[in-house]
Amino acid sequence: MGLFKNNYERAGVGIAKNAPKKKGFFRYMEIFGRKFWKLIELNLLYFVFFLPLLAAITFFFLWWNSTFSFGLILAGIFAIGFAVLFGPATAAMTKILKNFVIEKPTFLVHEFFRTFRSEFKYSCAVGMLDCLMACCLAAAFYVYPQLISQTGNKLLYVFFAITISIGIIVLLMNFYIFPMLISTNLSFKNLLKNSLALTVVALKTNIVTTLIVGGVTALFTAAIVFIDLRYSMILLFLLPFLPAAWLGLVIVLQCYPIIQKYIINPYYEQRGEVNPELLQETPEDEVLFEDMGGKEKPIEPAKGGAKKSTGSRASSRSHKGKIIS
Repeated sequence: MGLFKNNYERAGVGIAKNAPKKKGFFRYMEIFGRKFWKLIELNLLYFVFFLPLLAAITFFFLWWNSTFSFGLILAGIFAIGFAVLFGPATAAMTKILKNFVIEKPTFLVHEFFRTFRSEFKYSCAVGMLDCLMACCLAAAFYVYPQLISQTGNKLLYVFFAITISIGIIVLLMNFYIFPMLISTNLSFKNLLKNSLALTVVALKTNIVTTLIVGGVTALFTAAIVFIDLRYSMILLFLLPFLPAAWLGLVIVLQCYPIIQKYIINPYYEQRGEVNPELLQETPEDEVLFEDMGGKEKPIEPAKGGAKKSTGSRASSRSHKGKIIS
């Protein structure tokens, strides 16, 4: 049997330094295979920030029919807490996934919380807008069908369709706004402007990404709702481990190259430079190490002591990015 006869101490042929990168599904599976346990760890870390939402839902359904309003107050507090934390946590997860895609080494937990802090301001605003949009969509799906059945006013279908269309546009913008937020120095206004432009510029990619993410989400939801309770509990138990990071990897793998092409690379081209993320090869004649003995300049001690880093948003970026006009 090969299982017992193979010599597993024998070295393989290795990986060629300049081997061409795989694309599409094969590229995803390559990263997925190499980062499998890291993706589970990342999903667990991201899931922690959804605990306030689960607490809010629990308190709401326990006390929504009761005259005692303390439970509803707690539900509101936890819901607001989730809205505040959702955006920064998503930005932090996106930063880790981006590092996986561009093959940049990263210390997962350290990088997650560093990005969470450095990108808190803008990502919090984006997360709260997303939560507000989700509430509007939920209300639309609940209110409009009832109003249409009660009044028979067909014009309400137009407003219902407009609300759904806005929700789809916001979803597509989210494919780009978080990767741009953690990769550029653009202002909040220009982040929104560029993400809106890319929903049209990369329409084919957006459709494919939406179908993948929507299909997997729909299958997961349908399985939880419609299959036997025992198996539904198994799927619910898997929520902290599986879906968010895996789907996030799909989004970043699909959409970050678009951001590089239209936002980051043009910025460097205008400066006559090359995006450092694209520098995958080292010229054969380049000297990696050189003896600098006798050539180094003496390091003078800093006067007045070292200054503490401010941890500003600009210091956490490696690219400024171009504004799509």
